[in-house]
Amino acid sequence: MTAVSAAGYSSSLTRGPAFDPLGQARGPAPPLEDKNEDTPEEKIKILEKKVNDLVLESCMAQSSGNFQLALEKAKEASRKERTLVRQREQSDKADQINIDLYGSVLLNLANQYENNEMYPEALQNYKLIVKNRLLQNAGRFNVSMANIYVKQQNYMEAIKLYQKALDQIPNTFKELKMKIMENIGLVFVRIGQYPKAIIYFEDIMSQSPNTKTGYNLVLCYYAIGDKERMKKGFQKLISVPLSFDEDKYIPSNDDDSTDMFTEAIQNDKLHQMEKQRSEKYIMTAAKLIAPAIETTFAAGFDWSVDVVKSSQYTDLADDLEIIKAVTYLRQKDFNQAIETLKTFEKKDTRAKSTAGTNLSFLYFLEEDYEQAERYADVAMSTDRYNPGALNNKGCTVFVKQDYEKAAEFFKEALRNDSSCTEALYNLGLTYKKLNRLEESVDCFLKHHAILRNSAEVMYQLANLYPSLLEDPQQAIQWLMHVISVSPTDCGVLAKLGQLFDDEGDESQALHHYTEVKGAFPLRSDLIGVSCVFVRPNEVEWHLRVAGCYRRSGNYHTALETYKETHQRFPEDIECLTFLVRLTNDMGLEEVQEYANKLKKAEKMREVREQRMKSGREGSGRGWREGSAGSAGDHSGGSAKGERLSAKMRSLPVSNEPYETSAPKELDASYVDPLGPQMERPKTGAKKRVEDDDFEDEELGDDLLPE
Repeated sequence: MTAVSAAGYSSSLTRGPAFDPLGQARGPAPPLEDKNEDTPEEKIKILEKKVNDLVLESCMAQSSGNFQLALEKAKEASRKERTLVRQREQSDKADQINIDLYGSVLLNLANQYENNEMYPEALQNYKLIVKNRLLQNAGRFNVSMANIYVKQQNYMEAIKLYQKALDQIPNTFKELKMKIMENIGLVFVRIGQYPKAIIYFEDIMSQSPNTKTGYNLVLCYYAIGDKERMKKGFQKLISVPLSFDEDKYIPSNDDDSTDMFTEAIQNDKLHQMEKQRSEKYIMTAAKLIAPAIETTFAAGFDWSVDVVKSSQYTDLADDLEIIKAVTYLRQKDFNQAIETLKTFEKKDTRAKSTAGTNLSFLYFLEEDYEQAERYADVAMSTDRYNPGALNNKGCTVFVKQDYEKAAEFFKEALRNDSSCTEALYNLGLTYKKLNRLEESVDCFLKHHAILRNSAEVMYQLANLYPSLLEDPQQAIQWLMHVISVSPTDCGVLAKLGQLFDDEGDESQALHHYTEVKGAFPLRSDLIGVSCVFVRPNEVEWHLRVAGCYRRSGNYHTALETYKETHQRFPEDIECLTFLVRLTNDMGLEEVQEYANKLKKAEKMREVREQRMKSGREGSGRGWREGSAGSAGDHSGGSAKGERLSAKMRSLPVSNEPYETSAPKELDASYVDPLGPQMERPKTGAKKRVEDDDFEDEELGDDLLPE
């Protein structure tokens, strides 16, 4: 302690050497020696670092979702690890093999094989880990192999490995053992062995209860139909303590900074997620067992509500009442649903807004718009940010044709919840009423981006594009999308046929009109259009269309069709005959006009027949016998025409429907079940007319081709 001189220190500058404990007075230190990387030890260290780096790169690639790259890195790490082992053995240092590195490489390789769904290779690597007794806690990887067997639906082998892992894992890992038991129970559920699953779930609920296992236990009780055990299981479920500590969210009022921090985390996302998950299990279980535990579903819901009210989830009781009302709606018991929802009118709870929204919607469907608006106001007064209530309010204003105000409510609903597609669709309809077509299209396009297969939205876009852009091709494209979603919609098919007809594509128009006939045979108007497309220049098809309208009792449309046919074929006697009958039965002044036209047409036919007769009489020698036969037919045809004219003149005026005075026509059409035959050449064929009395006559020389 006192021998300061011995330490090389002296107070005198002249006595003894200067104090230099680091030897700096002797000059700089010699340079560091370079590492010799050629030594076996250095080579082993470098290779071991490369293996660790490859494992890390493989894990990073897996976390980014690139499973193929992760597998390649894992394979490379496995190859280098085997090279590392060989180098240690060659250097007589086999006892220094890094068993932890070997285990991590194998485990990572097995994981990457599993991620790439290469299950046989993954199982092989997991088995190498399990069989190596030098690796600690290797038995838990039986769980990984069991999970693969579950994916392969080899459930019995999975149960065997789960149970093996359960036996090998120490009791200190309690939570892990509970997870394995839960997996065993779930596998038993998949194979339908509910009693065995119940054993494992009940064991978990007795040792470490949680809401997920309690929910699964209730499902198993429901599957075997045990009402009493369902009730007990539900009571166990709602008595499970929350997985988070509610006390830590309560301010202590001792430290201001601590209180501020507590208030900040009271409604954090993790806290909300944990609570919502527990509430979801409870609500789903209550909805499931309520109709099964009592004689009626209403009694079951009442029991569930009473149990929930006495638990820590008292807020869920109102939600169960809402579900009860919705169940009444599904059973079409609207009065009971309304009565149940009205009970919330005097309650000051968060469910009051939901009940008001549902009541407003119900009254709106019943077209009681005053009550609908009243309950929409009730819902909005309870929760101004309720998008459903704002949407209902906008609908009630829309009915009053106050479109500007309705648009404001719909926009407010979208500001509160941008995913409220009902408000977005209604806003598009409102803009359409206001003739703000561009904004309407924008709304429907946004709706289409959210719900790609909404036929209503695509149909609205198809209706808007022709009027906005005068682009029928865009309308056709949207309607084709509608057909892909709803292939049997007759209105869409008819609209497509009309658009193709306007574009001049008659083949596509005929195709879609024919589709209407196959989808909805009662659409006689569209069937008529398709018939006219088949034979547009033959009066027979036009008369058949008019006959369809006439036989279905649509006399006004039939009359218009006969008039159009008469304009196209003014000399057709059958068309004029039906026009006279219809106008006479309907008491129209046009009856005399069409009667005169009918007489004129009959006279013209008689003149033509006389000309044909004279032509046949002056023909060559080979036609004499045929001319005599024609004369007989002519007299008969003339007499028939005179009788028809007399009959038409004597028709009484009647106000009764046409079918009471018209003769019943028979449909003699025939459709070959084997399909149409090949059409033969018609050069020698003659057109057969249904009322032609001269179809057997031979032609004179003057009518033959030169």
